[in-house]
Amino acid sequence: QVQLAESGGGLVQTGGSLRLSCAASGRPLSVAWFRLSPGKEREFVASISRTTSYANSVEGRFTISRDASSNTVTLEMENLRPDDTAIYYCALMRGYCTATSCRDRRLYNSWGQGTQVTVSS
Repeated sequence: QVQLAESGGGLVQTGGSLRLSCAASGRPLSVAWFRLSPGKEREFVASISRTTSYANSVEGRFTISRDASSNTVTLEMENLRPDDTAIYYCALMRGYCTATSCRDRRLYNSWGQGTQVTVSS
């Protein structure tokens, strides 16, 4: 099973930026970021497969990208808001997914341990 390791979380003020990285032990075809905050279900944030896809709440502020040489997927987060506060998880799917299916957390095969992002007001 492919192992995933997230890094880059932390504490930032409103309007600040953070970069999250997800390193995979194998070649990931599709990778997504999900987040979990208190009182909410784990929600889709962004994915990269043949194309990229973003949740409406982060569109224009977050950018997901892939470095194929290192099997690393990065989530650049800008203009952060307090409601972005959550534990962020990266997830891997062995196959490719569409803009719709990439949002379904049930289709992912491996998950990282999560990294905390806290945005203070």
